[in-house]
Amino acid sequence: MAIFHMFRLCRLVWAIPLRKFRAVQARCIESSVNIEEIERGTDEVIPKAELHARLAKASEQGVRLRIKAGFDPTAKDLHLGHTLLLNKLRSFQEAGHEAIFLIGDFTGMIGDPTGKNETRKPLTREQVEENAKTYKEQVFKILDPERTTIEFNSRWLDALGTEGMLRLASQHTVARMMERDDFSKRFRDNQPIAIHEFLYPLLQGYDSVALKADVELGGTDQKFNLLVGRQLQQGYGQKPQCIMTVPILEGLDGVQKMSKSLGNYISLNDVPKDMFGKVMSVSDQLMWRYYDLLSFRPLAEVAALKQSIAGGANPRDVKMLLGIELVERFHGAGAGEAAKAEFVAQFSQGQLPENIPEVVIAVPAQGIGLAALLKEAGLVASNGEGNRMIDQKAVKVDQQRIEDRGTILTPGATYLLQVGPRRYARALLRAI
Repeated sequence: MAIFHMFRLCRLVWAIPLRKFRAVQARCIESSVNIEEIERGTDEVIPKAELHARLAKASEQGVRLRIKAGFDPTAKDLHLGHTLLLNKLRSFQEAGHEAIFLIGDFTGMIGDPTGKNETRKPLTREQVEENAKTYKEQVFKILDPERTTIEFNSRWLDALGTEGMLRLASQHTVARMMERDDFSKRFRDNQPIAIHEFLYPLLQGYDSVALKADVELGGTDQKFNLLVGRQLQQGYGQKPQCIMTVPILEGLDGVQKMSKSLGNYISLNDVPKDMFGKVMSVSDQLMWRYYDLLSFRPLAEVAALKQSIAGGANPRDVKMLLGIELVERFHGAGAGEAAKAEFVAQFSQGQLPENIPEVVIAVPAQGIGLAALLKEAGLVASNGEGNRMIDQKAVKVDQQRIEDRGTILTPGATYLLQVGPRRYARALLRAI
């Protein structure tokens, strides 16, 4: 028993300085908050003065803010467009705050209606849970696992029940919901809006209530939902969260939002060679957009790179630096330089890649359109994407650039197909 009391006494003696040490450590970390770096690449901060005040107060008191970003696992792969929020979480994390990576396993079954002109097909819980497994693996390529809290919103939304859902719905009006741009457009165009779609912003907002979020991050298209979170927190007697929105990242085409369905994306799971090659395929103008939104290089260093190009440096060399940085972030030290060497050997020296996939495609005797062939060969996701790539002069057949959408390829021959600098296939066409 004496030993037990001595142990308790030792714990008390050590606990006091340990608590002081942790408080001092938190202050040291958070006092180094660089507002410019935290707000780098953001579109809007609401309200900005309040966020600055919260950060300053947290620094003074040695406390951590709760920073939330939610992701619905509607597909298995995360791409660089998703990492804009992850990078921002990382910035707060490095300033000493708590990063909450929220997996919307409940809301993912509904599907976010943002930007949609028709009701999304709901996913099953099994589909959502399968996708969620890969998210947990991918996010720690950016976030520090020891300083990240992973949450699933089914934990509180499953328990909400019918009564809780009705109480939640009473916190918002149809008039306010119709202020959302996509809902108002669909209503005006006589496009149906399912009742459950109105629930999505409320459920996302309730996530902030359940987590007592201090700050929520989201894309610019999420602004309405984020504001609902502020309103609900007030209704539940909480201090409303601050909001930070990030731009929507353009895909490799520089026009459309980065999207797997459009084939203009860079996946976090892309192999180093493909990831580097995709970065090198972006335009010189889009490169700076990627630097601003994706790079971890200090702002002063990025400014120096821009100045170097103004002074005559080759944009390709600056683009290679970005490619190396991104590849090594997701594949480890050395992977970027190796991917660069392979890229230089393959493309700068005019070499074709090894192991080009070979496919056999049955086509009508009169032949098949080029865009349709690219889709059948697995080089594009759709005929539409194939035609866009032809318009962008990014398609070659037998190493000859094709710019005519009406090009027909006939059976009885093998064609070397190329889309952009990386996607190849040898297609043997046989008559049906």
